[in-house]
Amino acid sequence: MSGTSSPEAVKKLLENMQSDLRALSLECKKKFPPVKEAAESGIIKVKTIAARNTEILAALKENSSEVVQPFLMGCGTKEPKITQLCLAAIQRLMSHEVVSETAAGNIINMLWQLMENSLEELKLLQTVLVLLTTNTVVHDEALSKAIVLCFRLHFTKDNITNNTAAATVRQVVTVVFERMVAEDERHRDIIEQPILVQGNSNRRSVSTLKPCAKDAYMLFQDLCQLVNADAPYWLVGMTEMTRTFGLELLESVLNDFPQVFLQHQEFSFLLKERVCPLVIKLFSPNIKFRQGSSTSSSPAPVEKPYFPICMRLLRVVSVLIKQFYSLLVTECEIFLSLLVKFLDADKPQWLRAVAVESIHRFCVQPQLLRSFCQSYDMKQHSTKVFRDIVNALGSFIQSLFLVPPTGNPATSNQAGNNNLGGSVSAPANSGMVGIGGGVTLLPAFEYRGTWIPILTITVQGSAKATYLEMLDKVEPPTIPEGYAMSVAFHCLLDLVRGITSMIEGELGEVETECQTTTEEASSPTQSSEQQDLQSTSDQMDKEIVSRAVWEEMVNACWCGLLAALSLLLDASTDEAATENILKAELTMAALCGRLGLVTSRDAFITAICKGSLPPHYALTVLNTTTAATLSNKSYSVQGQSVMMISPSSESHQQVVAVGQPLAVQPQGTVMLTSKNIQCMRTLLNLAHCHGAVLGTSWQLVLATLQHLVWILGLKPSSGGALKPGRAVEGPSTVLTTAVMTDLPVISNILSRLFESSQYLDDVSLHHLINALCSLSLEAMDMAYGNNKEPSLFAVAKLLETGLVNMHRIEILWRPLTGHLLEKVCQHPNSRMREWGAEALTSLIKAGLTFNHDPPLSQNQRLQLLLLNPLKEMSNINHPDIRLKQLECVLQILQSQGDSLGPGWPLVLGVMGAIRNDQGESLIRTAFQCLQLVVTDFLPTMPCTCLQIVVDVAGSFGLHNQELNISLTSIGLLWNISDYFFQRGETIEKELNKEEAAQQKQAEEKGVVLNRPFHPAPPFDCLWLCLYAKLGELCVDPRPAVRKSAGQTLFSTIGAHGTLLQHSTWHTVIWKVLFHLLDRVRESSTTADKEKIESGGGNILIHHSRDTAEKQWAETWVLTLAGVARIFNTRRYLLQPLGDFSRAWDVLLDHIQSAALSKNNEVSLAALKSFQEILQIVSPVRDSDKPETPPVVNVPVPVLIGPISGMSRPFVRTDSIGERLGRYSSSEPPIVTDELEDLNLWWAAWNTWYRIGSESTKPPVTFDKLTFIPSQPFLTALIQIFPALYQHIKTGFNMDDLQKLGVILHSAISVPISSDASPFILPSYTEAVLTSLQEAVLTALDVLQKAICVGPENMQIMYPAIFDQLLAFVEFSCKPPQYGQLETKHIANAKYNQIQLFAPAEWVALNYVPFAERSLEVVVDLYQKTACHKAVVNEKVLQYIIKTLRVPLSLKYSCPSESTWKLAVSSLLKVLSIGLPVARQHASSGKFDSMWPELANTFEDFLFTKSIPPDNLSIQEFQRNENIDVEVVQLISNEILPYANFIPKEFVGQIMTMLNKGSIHSQSSSFTEAEIDIRLREEFSKMCFETLLQFSFSNKVTTPQEGYISRMALSVLLKRSQDVLHRYIEDERLSGKCPLPRQQVTEIIFVLKAVSTLIDSLKKTQPENVDGNTWAQVIALYPTLVECITCSSSEVCSALKEALVPFKDFMQPPASRVQNGES
Repeated sequence: MSGTSSPEAVKKLLENMQSDLRALSLECKKKFPPVKEAAESGIIKVKTIAARNTEILAALKENSSEVVQPFLMGCGTKEPKITQLCLAAIQRLMSHEVVSETAAGNIINMLWQLMENSLEELKLLQTVLVLLTTNTVVHDEALSKAIVLCFRLHFTKDNITNNTAAATVRQVVTVVFERMVAEDERHRDIIEQPILVQGNSNRRSVSTLKPCAKDAYMLFQDLCQLVNADAPYWLVGMTEMTRTFGLELLESVLNDFPQVFLQHQEFSFLLKERVCPLVIKLFSPNIKFRQGSSTSSSPAPVEKPYFPICMRLLRVVSVLIKQFYSLLVTECEIFLSLLVKFLDADKPQWLRAVAVESIHRFCVQPQLLRSFCQSYDMKQHSTKVFRDIVNALGSFIQSLFLVPPTGNPATSNQAGNNNLGGSVSAPANSGMVGIGGGVTLLPAFEYRGTWIPILTITVQGSAKATYLEMLDKVEPPTIPEGYAMSVAFHCLLDLVRGITSMIEGELGEVETECQTTTEEASSPTQSSEQQDLQSTSDQMDKEIVSRAVWEEMVNACWCGLLAALSLLLDASTDEAATENILKAELTMAALCGRLGLVTSRDAFITAICKGSLPPHYALTVLNTTTAATLSNKSYSVQGQSVMMISPSSESHQQVVAVGQPLAVQPQGTVMLTSKNIQCMRTLLNLAHCHGAVLGTSWQLVLATLQHLVWILGLKPSSGGALKPGRAVEGPSTVLTTAVMTDLPVISNILSRLFESSQYLDDVSLHHLINALCSLSLEAMDMAYGNNKEPSLFAVAKLLETGLVNMHRIEILWRPLTGHLLEKVCQHPNSRMREWGAEALTSLIKAGLTFNHDPPLSQNQRLQLLLLNPLKEMSNINHPDIRLKQLECVLQILQSQGDSLGPGWPLVLGVMGAIRNDQGESLIRTAFQCLQLVVTDFLPTMPCTCLQIVVDVAGSFGLHNQELNISLTSIGLLWNISDYFFQRGETIEKELNKEEAAQQKQAEEKGVVLNRPFHPAPPFDCLWLCLYAKLGELCVDPRPAVRKSAGQTLFSTIGAHGTLLQHSTWHTVIWKVLFHLLDRVRESSTTADKEKIESGGGNILIHHSRDTAEKQWAETWVLTLAGVARIFNTRRYLLQPLGDFSRAWDVLLDHIQSAALSKNNEVSLAALKSFQEILQIVSPVRDSDKPETPPVVNVPVPVLIGPISGMSRPFVRTDSIGERLGRYSSSEPPIVTDELEDLNLWWAAWNTWYRIGSESTKPPVTFDKLTFIPSQPFLTALIQIFPALYQHIKTGFNMDDLQKLGVILHSAISVPISSDASPFILPSYTEAVLTSLQEAVLTALDVLQKAICVGPENMQIMYPAIFDQLLAFVEFSCKPPQYGQLETKHIANAKYNQIQLFAPAEWVALNYVPFAERSLEVVVDLYQKTACHKAVVNEKVLQYIIKTLRVPLSLKYSCPSESTWKLAVSSLLKVLSIGLPVARQHASSGKFDSMWPELANTFEDFLFTKSIPPDNLSIQEFQRNENIDVEVVQLISNEILPYANFIPKEFVGQIMTMLNKGSIHSQSSSFTEAEIDIRLREEFSKMCFETLLQFSFSNKVTTPQEGYISRMALSVLLKRSQDVLHRYIEDERLSGKCPLPRQQVTEIIFVLKAVSTLIDSLKKTQPENVDGNTWAQVIALYPTLVECITCSSSEVCSALKEALVPFKDFMQPPASRVQNGES
């Protein structure tokens, strides 16, 4: 305003006015004088006003009627020039607002006249406009007149005028309403009393309105009247009016001034009462019209819809709904329903197009849609308008595909009628334009042959209509093809975008508000507490209401949307369109998810999933879970049928990949198009961005992704990420380059998708995990029963999810690992298992290395939780799983070994859980872990775990897969023991501490603390466990293991045993050592005797180990030796233990059973052990070397290396130093009870006796397998006796001696097998004793010496010893029998070197040397003891003689010639000592029985029945004869001289014998050459001489003796006589034939005897010779002479010798008196 009221402007106005008036006056000077005058007076008037008033403008306004008058008059001239000038001047006044109401009225009237005269029409319009816009003075009638004026000008014949008028009308209408708005503004501050409007308020009740409002009211009311073709009330003077223009004006008012209608009831009333009915009325032709229906069907012709009106009506409706929805709820419902109807297929295309455009307008206004939903859909008994709109859009889109548009002029005039491929279904205008034979594709939808192009119609989110704006068109326009579809498509997209952004925005607000209010509520001040709580509850209510609306909106629209979008997705051939559709589906899915609407969410997701997969792809999860919502059913929605169209199979998409479907039996291949890949990316996007709201739909999403990944051939790689990999089998995957470049991206997105799971909340994460698990289960089901490549998607992704959620691993650990463990790892498909294990172990390793807060070391529970699945894997039997498990353990050890802490038992448990049957590689890997633990981690683990380490190491020893492992594990046990030894003090402290804690706990719980070897202190228990483990290994089935374990056990006990508490030794002895011995004994005795062919591979087994029994024998030997050694070296520790004697007995029992075992090796070793414990050296007790281990004879296995570091002193609180100190005082620490010691020795003696008697007792029956103890065994057995005897000699009595004798005798009698004989026996010719025989003699020697120096009473044992020795002497001629066993003589034994393994024969030993040695011992002993009372009383001499009689009588028949010679010499020696003793005791009669024995012995020897061997040389014979002579000499020297002390019978026998010897009968076997030698002439001579000497030389003491000798002689002579006579007879009878040889020999003997007799007689003193004897001698002479005629020269020479002595009888006969005595 300041522009027009400034002084300059006013001055200018005045000047202009004056100039205008002047100009007017000039113009009218001639023609119109009145006007001229008026103008001039006007000039004066203006000047006057200007001069008088300070407020010039106000004054001008007051006088405006007068001021304007000249101009009005000018206009009245109807002169164009003048009129123009006047109108311009009037406009100037108006623009300075100096026109009053009256003046304005005058001006309007003047304008009306001009109008009626059709003058200056444009200027008029301009003036009216200026008048009405510059000020508000025109009211009421004047205003209406001005408006009518404009309307009238609109309908002139001049186009320009019409258009200008139309514009002016629009402007004027606007001005009217603007004034009202301004008026309202001015009065806004004044608070009015609201006027009550009666319910039936009349439409004329405008009295309440202010002036401007009233004008506006009247104007609007008349517009309605005019459109309705009724007369106006206010706009008087209207002549014509068009409906289209009226509708446009109504629309503009409604659109521009909604507040007027909303604030004033009168106006709202108009809307309700006038506008809405009007619109509905005008719509009716459109509603009734059906395209293509014949007119005849209805009686009255139906009015056709008229495009301009219809289109404007829709615009009005749009405005009404947009602006006044709240006022016109019911009416809007009708409008909207109409709109929906207009989309029907039977409506004209243009109508459908504008209807879609109208709907589009609402679709971009989500708040409006929300109101619809609240007002209709959420009310009962109301049309579900919102749902209908969405469904209508869906049906509309479907109808476009199903019904090709008819009656569309665009169809026919399409150029290029390319009916591609000749497919009839596709319309000709399929939008394909052939260019040089190629085909370019426009963006379009294509479905079942219907091709609809996609047009670019609007910017996203704004509803820019095309046909609703065609206000100038009268005819319906041609709708281009695809337009309606495109709009409908955008409607859907905008609808989705609007709804989702609105709801999500509100959701976001609610959530932030909730957060802030809860925060405030958590720390409210006193005063505001109530109010805050109030606001919170309000908010809650508000939220509940909002949520209901949101849910209703989604529920109302999702079915229709989904149906339409799915169809479009299927039909889309354009990437951008597809992208938009997918985006819409994705946002809807996300929204449903956020609102928790599961069905709808799943339905949208299913749609995307289906889009991702090839058509008709059989994926159960999509076809079952949402079957209810997505099969080919129609939904009936408020009577509207929404048909779900299933995807068409023929796709016009570029195929980018061909792959195998993921199915149990894949049939052929499937193809993926670029659209599938696009959908897949959407799916990934959905999961990535909206994972939190997916909940159970994860299942759908992941199932689909899994299938896609499979088809694309992505395979999992480490960490679970999927990488493109070649599929393993089948026609396999074919990928285009397009998709090849996409794959890394897809795989990347896939990984990111799971990485983003770390941002999900716990519940969503669980949904994800559950989905993956169930997916995995499906994949597993599919992989059952075939070994094809399984789908590893789920497993890989479980792993990935686990890895990224390490920071909260606890919440998902159990379901995750549980599934992997129980399901995947146990699956029969190896690939599946392998990945299950891979995932599980990766998770465990990651979990352990992750930097948790608090760290694992402070969170033991978590650590154990993480390690637990590792342990659980041990329950799975598949070796590949266990291998993974062990590799994992190995890696954990390498990376986390130092910090495992409480996890050690689990980790060790895993190694220990490997069973024997689980294959070599597994055991090897597990063992590697164990080795690592033992070498590196013993110091870092809690001491309580050491026992587990021992157990595990032991269990590896027991594995029989791989011998080396078993042996190495024994080595580990040694290393462990070494570790215990070096760290003993620390371990003991820690264990004691732990023990105390456990004890306390146990007491609190009231239970007894239970652990192995309980009463022993914990450190000792640890040792005992180690010993027990080694003990178990000592009875392993494999000999090498047993051997190694045995050696290690005894070495360990030997080296470290001193660390044990004294009391613990008790356990060691009974629970470890004896227990072990029992088991070994049992196994050995039951071991298999079958021969083992080879030791695996080509290893040959030595024959001494070729049966299980022999191998066990070795173990038994080792064990027994070890235990014996401990008893020996640690006796000073063991003896003080209360029950040492019981232990001793048990040990002896073991030695006994081993010694009596039927195995030479064992039995011999048992004796060695026996020897060891008997030669017990008192142990070294010097305090300086408490730790020197006893000398270990067992070679320590190579693995163990030298036993080092054991000699360093090692002091503990209860230290070994102290323990040993107890034994190192000056006098022996424990003076063992002598008596107890004796008992021990006697126990040993009893054992020895039992072993001896059992082992040497001959078996009842014999066969090949009969066991006969070996020589070394027997030797060792006997050799034990001397040592043992030293300890028991004080109590050794006759019974014991008897027992000993039995054993010695039996032992000597045992034969040996012929295959062993060359090693034991000397060759037959050597006279050597075997070691056994030596031992036996040594034993007796020891005894004899002991008796010798012993007390008197021991001497009664001599006879027993003689008995024993004499028994041995008998063996020389009669080897002992061993039971019923047939033994061969050594010389006849087959010793065949080639047949090494032929069944053995038994060979009797060569007992001769032994017997001879025994004999020598007897002689020796007798020489020493002949006079002992016992020896005399027990008739020892008689027994000696009796024994010697056997070899003497056998003489040449003795097995060995030396025997009888030795016997003779022994006899001579014994008699030389014994006879004097016998004579001495003659009177006592103790020797009476000896004499006959002696006589018989002489008899048997001198006249033996055995024949000398043929090969006896002459020298030999002579030597033997000399021996006989010696015997006779003995008789003559030692016996006969003492005849008076000797029984007569004995002397008689001797005489008879000598007699017999003096004539020897001939032997028939001598050759003639030897005859003279063989006749034992010397012997005969000696006999004679003795006989004669005894007969004649002695003084005959008794007549009887003389008689004996005389008898002897006469017998002799008589016999000679007979022989000679018979010879002569035979000689005579034989004639020339020579006599038999033996007879000749006999005669020669006789002749020689005669000559000898005569010689003897001559030597004898004459008084001793009986006269008769001489007579008999002489009587022989004639007979001798008769023999002279014999022919044998030998006989002649003998005869010569015999006759010669007779010369002494040749003397003159003496007187007969001399001889008469007889």
